[in-house]
Amino acid sequence: MTGADRTSPWRGRLAAWTAGLCALVLVVTGAVFAAGADRDASEGAIALLLPEVETARYETTDRPTFMGIVDQRCPGCEVYYANADQNAATQQQQAESMLARGADVLVLDAVDAVAAVSIVQEAKRYGVPVIAYDRFIADADVEYYVSFDSELIGYLQGTALVAAVEERGPRQDGRPPGVLLVDGSPTDPNSAELAAGVRRALEGEGIEVLAQYDTPDWSPDRATDWVESRLTEFGDRVDGVYAANDGIAGGAVAAMKAAGFDPVPPVTGQDGELAAAQRIISGDQYMTVYKATTEQARTAAELAVRVLRGEEPRTTAVIDGVPSMLLAPRAVGARDVHHVLVAGGVYSVDEICTEAYRAACDRAGLREETP
Repeated sequence: MTGADRTSPWRGRLAAWTAGLCALVLVVTGAVFAAGADRDASEGAIALLLPEVETARYETTDRPTFMGIVDQRCPGCEVYYANADQNAATQQQQAESMLARGADVLVLDAVDAVAAVSIVQEAKRYGVPVIAYDRFIADADVEYYVSFDSELIGYLQGTALVAAVEERGPRQDGRPPGVLLVDGSPTDPNSAELAAGVRRALEGEGIEVLAQYDTPDWSPDRATDWVESRLTEFGDRVDGVYAANDGIAGGAVAAMKAAGFDPVPPVTGQDGELAAAQRIISGDQYMTVYKATTEQARTAAELAVRVLRGEEPRTTAVIDGVPSMLLAPRAVGARDVHHVLVAGGVYSVDEICTEAYRAACDRAGLREETP
């Protein structure tokens, strides 16, 4: 993706849009079912393929939102759904099964963006349009792309990390502050975009990158193991950790606590997961980036229905020649949990302030802010 081809991430915060659409789904992980056999008539079928279950959002937010919107807007449509559980070959089989069953539109969140090119090619053989969801698929003839600006997300994480490291003040040994960069999966193109944003934020700040790691499958366990090894290598030279998402952040925090770090150096995150909100309130995680994944799923569902009906929806950006819908992310630190996540209806105070976190919530004044 070149700078000439994409909209500048900090020159427009692109919002979601709404329109008419359709569909319903029944799911069992790894298997595909269609709902709607009892409908009076079917407008067609939309296939939704999600990549994995390690990241909580896919099964807790993306899938149910997509299903619910489709059911509301177009009860005459069918939706086929499957989750590949981080297996590219499984996703290929799922896509082929859906195409053979008569899917009219494919909404694809690729396990592996390179391997997914063959899924797009197979869809084209059937004459089925493909909407790339959440992860861009380069060098493939996709009709649309729905996501967030990953480079902007990385930049938000990076600037927060710089601010947090600076708050700690100069090191007593006179060395520059050091950070670990724990990137996402190398098969996810968003990881490279996130890393580019972080690097942009760190540029010229006098912060030393001690080590960098691509986390296979976005695995928190792999992140924990790697961070543990780097702490053995660098010890207290680690003044902060860039974690590409909240699952990886949880792994990094676990590693530092096990190593005796108290307090834990600042750790970034992404996705606005409930566990991340709790870690932020308790001081174990410095920040997350909240993405309105409900709006992303809603946008993708509505876009899929319009495509199914032969419409040509207006979009808000062009990425490598692909008409795209990019949504705006939001950085969330301890002071933002209430007005972004609670007032925004993402989580209730009771959900965040469970027994283990009540004291931290009281110290943060979170429970006092809610009548």
